[in-house]
Amino acid sequence: MKITRVETFAVPPRWLFCRVETDDGLVGWGEPVIEGRAETVRTAVHELAEQFLIGAEALRIEDHWQLMTKGSFYRGGPVLSSAVAGLDQALWDLAGKAYGAPAHQLLGGPVRERVRAYCWVGGDEPAQVSEQITAQREAGFTAVKMNAAGRTGRLPDGAELRALTARAEAAREALGPAGDFAVDFHGRFSVAGALKAVRALEPYGPLFVEEPVLPEYTHLLGRVASATGTPVATGERLYSRTEVLPALQAGVAVLQPDLSHAGGLSECRRIAALAETWDVAVAPHCPLGPLALAACLQLAFCTPNFLIQEQSIGIHYHGGAELLDYVVDREVFRFHEGHLLRPTGPGLGVEVDERAVRAADGRARPWHNPVWRHPDGSFAEW
Repeated sequence: MKITRVETFAVPPRWLFCRVETDDGLVGWGEPVIEGRAETVRTAVHELAEQFLIGAEALRIEDHWQLMTKGSFYRGGPVLSSAVAGLDQALWDLAGKAYGAPAHQLLGGPVRERVRAYCWVGGDEPAQVSEQITAQREAGFTAVKMNAAGRTGRLPDGAELRALTARAEAAREALGPAGDFAVDFHGRFSVAGALKAVRALEPYGPLFVEEPVLPEYTHLLGRVASATGTPVATGERLYSRTEVLPALQAGVAVLQPDLSHAGGLSECRRIAALAETWDVAVAPHCPLGPLALAACLQLAFCTPNFLIQEQSIGIHYHGGAELLDYVVDREVFRFHEGHLLRPTGPGLGVEVDERAVRAADGRARPWHNPVWRHPDGSFAEW
C-alpha cells in the first residue's frame, strides 16, 4: 500500500486539513496547522510529502516520522513539527483503516471508556465568566478554562490582581465545590508577576494554572512550581520530548502537548510516556478542529496518565464555521455529562465530510492572534 497523493485544505475558521491517499484507495486525514500560520504549514506539508512520502509504503509510520523529523539538516520548530503532526495523524488514520481498528487499539488498547472535557469561557479579555460557566454547567460540563488576564503588564498591579481574583471567585461560586476551573496565563506575566497571580488564586482552588511563563523561560518555571501548591501546567508551545523535559524537571504537574503541533500522535504518545515517569498528568491542548480533537481522543483512551481534554466547540476564536461542520457522524463528538465516549471507528474514528471540506477550501480568512499594546504604546507579549 503506497502513498500516491497528499492534498491540503485551508478551511474556516482557521484550520488546515491534509488528505493522504494510497494506491489501493484508502484515505487518511490529519490536521497540520499553526493558528495564524496555516499557509506556512501548508507549504511545509507538501515539501515533506514530496521528499519523503509520495511513492513510499504507507504503513511504515515510525520510519516516516523519523525521516520527516530528522532527515534534514535543519529540523524542529513549530512549522515543521506541525506539518509532521498532521501527516502523522493521517498515517495513523490510514493504518487504523487498513487494520480495521481505532488507532488507540493499535497503540495498546483502551484504558478507559470515557474522557472528561472542558470548555473555554471569558474570551481573550475575560468577561461574563459567571454567566458563561452557568451555561456550561447546564449543558453538563463540570470543568472550564479561562484566561488569567487580557492585555496586562508583565508585573500585574493591584487592580489587575483584584480583577483576576474576582473572576476566580465568580468561577468557584458558579461551579460549586465539586466543579473545576483552570486559568491560562498565556505567559503574559513575568516570573515575578506569575508568582503574585498564582498565590492570589490559591484560595479558589484552580485545577491548574497554565503557561505561567513564556516557553522560552521554561528554565525559570521551577520558581513558580515550587512556590505554590496549585498544579502548574505547560506544553502547548513545546514540540518534542526534548523540549518538554526541562518543564518536567521544573516540577510541572500537567503537560499539555498539542497533537497538531508536537509531531502528531507518534510523538505525543512518547511525551505522555515520558510524563508518566515523572508522575505528571497529560491534558492535550486542542483549540482546533475535528481531526486534531479526534487524534487527541485516540491518545487519551490509551494513556494511563491522561487528565482532561480541551476542545473547541463554541470557542470564541471561531467565526464562519464549527468543528462539527466537517464530519459526517456528529455522534463521535456528542458530550455525555461533560465527557466524550470512546470512539470505535477505524483510524482516528471520524468520517470526514469530504464534499464540505473541498467546498470550504480557500474560504478561510487569514486569522492572527490579537496584537496588543499597552497605554504607553509598548508591545504586549503573548
